[in-house]
Amino acid sequence: MKKVAVLLGSDSDWPVVRAACAQLDAFGIPYEAHIMSAHRTPLEVVNFSQNARKNDFGVIICAAGMAAHLAGVVAAYTTLPVIGIPMKGGAMDGLDALLATAQMPSGIPVATVALNGAKNAAILAAQILAVEDKTLASWLESARKDMALQIEEKDAALQGEI
Repeated sequence: MKKVAVLLGSDSDWPVVRAACAQLDAFGIPYEAHIMSAHRTPLEVVNFSQNARKNDFGVIICAAGMAAHLAGVVAAYTTLPVIGIPMKGGAMDGLDALLATAQMPSGIPVATVALNGAKNAAILAAQILAVEDKTLASWLESARKDMALQIEEKDAALQGEI
């Protein structure tokens, strides 16, 4: 199975991003997590991105706030799927990060999840990897069924209260 790279623009992103790593662990997906800044360590970001496929990564998740250029810079230097997690915070409380992550130029896509959407980023990474991995695809289908059962149970509890 290919690995997932989880890149954080800052160590302050870790409290949110750890949910992505926990979800990848739950799926049994190998990953590496690194702190890299598009602005403060741009050469390291470029080097990592250019070598990601050769280093057996299948998807790259990037979390960044405010200007949030990390996912876009990574996407500029690899053809692997890149998933951006715009982080809340700053003067615009994450709106700037959301727009910076989602508004990519034609030809350089970045899949963007919700503000602080680390768990969904990991699930999307798993879905991408599951295109070639039947075991992972089966696990994802089972997880969806479990979610539906949980909702049915919650509805039954609500009906019992009414």
